[in-house]
Amino acid sequence: MVISGDKGLSPAARSQLEKEIANLRAQREALAPQPGEQERTGDAADQADVIDRAEAAARLDRQIADLAAKMEHGGYGNSQLPDGTVVSLRFPDGDEETFQVVTVPGEDADAITSDSPLGLALVGAKAGDEITYRTPRGDAKATVVKVTPPK
Repeated sequence: MVISGDKGLSPAARSQLEKEIANLRAQREALAPQPGEQERTGDAADQADVIDRAEAAARLDRQIADLAAKMEHGGYGNSQLPDGTVVSLRFPDGDEETFQVVTVPGEDADAITSDSPLGLALVGAKAGDEITYRTPRGDAKATVVKVTPPK
């Protein structure tokens, strides 16, 4: 299978990851203690605020590390479809829809992420296969019409 982009990421996915990391780093910087803040011994509310900010900073650090790992190692493994794969599905009501697999969610309504339940259900599927995936309302089914790997 041909993989587009560097480390399996399309240029658009790489750009989106870079923007997201920059945004998270800016949020993280805003949580950094101000000069002299750690030396102060305030009341319980001040101490609770410092703890809350430290926990939020730790969450942001984990998110940054996860996104950096995606950039470093690629957006998928053997258990995910490559970024840029196009998939056409037929649903039980007869509707057919075409989706593009993306590594990083964006604003495209016709995209599915490679690690979503639907994206994961498509791994290894080929035209004619029926897949089952989880939704908030329970299991759903679709028939694969076509899978086109990225160029």
